[in-house]
Amino acid sequence: MMFRLVHQAARENAIEAIKQAPDGWVVRVTEPTRNLEQNALLHAELHELAQTKQWCRMTLDVDQWKRLMTSAWLRATGQGAIYVQALDGLGMDVLYKRTSTMTKAEMSELIEYVKAWKAENVQEQKNT
Repeated sequence: MMFRLVHQAARENAIEAIKQAPDGWVVRVTEPTRNLEQNALLHAELHELAQTKQWCRMTLDVDQWKRLMTSAWLRATGQGAIYVQALDGLGMDVLYKRTSTMTKAEMSELIEYVKAWKAENVQEQKNT
């Protein structure tokens, strides 16, 4: 069960659910994660980036740009991505926070990071 605490009735329903929960159950109160509008905006920014910028002489798709930008943003904000040896021993893999678990504030910061990076690094000419 999940309750979005947007009004008093929702809070009272959450309290009632807690009172009736069996022993051992867990309650977590967290900041809301990013919303659909933020997700759509991030993907629009990344789509534009994928259409206009190459990286390391490669054309990256939206998901690849999202991984690259998320890792860079995490480093820029001191959260850092984790680099580990690949399970098969052939190279390195990057473990980073998924955008679906980001708070609204974190997602806003990531979107602003992408916009700022684009402003500094994307020229008008396609695939530069």
